[in-house]
Amino acid sequence: MSEEFQYPLPGSGKQSSSWNSRRIKALREHLHLTQRQMADELQVRQQTISEWETGIHTPHRSTQKILSMVAERAGFDYTVTPQPEAEGNTEEQTQGSEQNQNHTGA
Repeated sequence: MSEEFQYPLPGSGKQSSSWNSRRIKALREHLHLTQRQMADELQVRQQTISEWETGIHTPHRSTQKILSMVAERAGFDYTVTPQPEAEGNTEEQTQGSEQNQNHTGA
């Protein structure tokens, strides 16, 4: 098998350009789209966008390529930086506090 067809192994450090939940949500917010609007643009269900943003599922490789093209055209540059665990804030805690702010109008 030639090198051009080899895929990175999990944990090989080449995952930085993949579309994770935070990056997908950040792109959607950068575009000022709702989950439904983004789903319509990508021809997927709204539930699929939700599942990507919560990390339940990840987009197929072909959809990741489309997300990359959309991001490039929109001037979206997002790099994932690891969050220090020492702060005690997990992603779930952060999302929960954001949701509470949305419901209280803060």
